[in-house]
Amino acid sequence: MSIWWSLHLRREAASVPLARRFLLGTMETAGVDPDISFDLSVALSEACANAVEHGGDRSGLAEHGDCGTGRPPADSGQYRVTAYLDGEKCRIEVADSGPGFPARRALRPAAHTEHAEHIERAQQSEHVEKTQHPESVGAQPTFAPYIPCVAESGRGLDLIEQLADHVHFGNRPGRGAVVSFDKVLKWREGALLMV
Repeated sequence: MSIWWSLHLRREAASVPLARRFLLGTMETAGVDPDISFDLSVALSEACANAVEHGGDRSGLAEHGDCGTGRPPADSGQYRVTAYLDGEKCRIEVADSGPGFPARRALRPAAHTEHAEHIERAQQSEHVEKTQHPESVGAQPTFAPYIPCVAESGRGLDLIEQLADHVHFGNRPGRGAVVSFDKVLKWREGALLMV
């Protein structure tokens, strides 16, 4: 047995928990392991929040020949969530009618490298501090944690990548963005879909 459903939602904040609860209810009824359900529901929430925030603002794109009419498409106030559960995995797709994704964050690796280098320098200075002042052994480090200066935009997409097994961020030319992701399922004993 497998379960498939699709929701067409308005780009409103209230749609995010609605989609999440719908997915959680489906997975609980089917007998999916709660940890897997949680991961997928958080990833879905992030994808939906991205669609709500960015999924319909196509203003200004028509001036550059993207839309051709000078107006956003009629469905720019909506987005779609589709989920498919079978015996092996759950696949989720969130599609909107926004401008799509910009080129993938090319500067991110450098930011992560810089962050790692800062942590290493801080740990080395902590070691020197403990060597010079043995009474500080076991004490908390005195340096402030480094928070890389990267934009908040895109953090939800990074979270989706962390929670799912396979992720694809794509653009549908002139029609919006699509986030699709899947995760291998684990089941509770006696699960509905495993019968």
